[in-house]
Amino acid sequence: MSQLLEVSGVTVSFDGFRAINNLTFSIGPAELRAIIGPNGAGKSTFMDIVTGKTKPDSGTVTFGEKSASLLKLSEAKIARAGVGRKFQRPTVFEDQTVTENLTLALKAGRNPWRVLGWRSKPADHDRIAALAAQVGLSDHLPRKAGELSHGQKQWLEIAMLLAQEPRLLLVDEPAAGMTLAEREKTTELLVDIAKTRAVVVVEHDMEFVRRLNCRVTVLHDGSVLAEGSLDHVTKNQDVIDVYLGRG
Repeated sequence: MSQLLEVSGVTVSFDGFRAINNLTFSIGPAELRAIIGPNGAGKSTFMDIVTGKTKPDSGTVTFGEKSASLLKLSEAKIARAGVGRKFQRPTVFEDQTVTENLTLALKAGRNPWRVLGWRSKPADHDRIAALAAQVGLSDHLPRKAGELSHGQKQWLEIAMLLAQEPRLLLVDEPAAGMTLAEREKTTELLVDIAKTRAVVVVEHDMEFVRRLNCRVTVLHDGSVLAEGSLDHVTKNQDVIDVYLGRG
């Protein structure tokens, strides 16, 4: 199976410190992957490189069937090519309703020149209803986003990213600050999304990673230390020494 994203031999240094060191990583078009590792392992920098926020010193990053290089593209062009990123803190418009947030996301996913004359159509209302249903917010469409629980805001932001039809979704610590019920629902949501697109979850919470039941990549000192099922990587002595043995 061809890979959707391929990161090969990527290195990036900040003030002489190698944040990413000869990193190679790939993910298929409909795959769920968790990335774990100690603080400073390079997890955030990895996402910065894929989304165009940080340009590496060397290596290649290719995306899609034609293996197009992402390194020459701006952050906006990478987003339009189909890479969505969700940060740890939800960035929703608190004073707008759930419907309005999703409408803005649909609009943002379109050609910026066409947005000027944009009017919502029945198909857009259907799409908004479908997105809300997918993330469990159907009953909350008229509510202001600021009234939602922390978990619900996270789901709204995921729906806003899905509105833009990404082929790859990068999600940073989705379980942080959630109740147990919200975490379980988030697990189901991410597993469901990964049936039709690639999803990379960066997470510290091992119990949450276990629930995802997916392939795990362990980063350490900016490169891949181990890869495989969670059971496989947690039995790896190197992983135990640098990550799991702490605390």
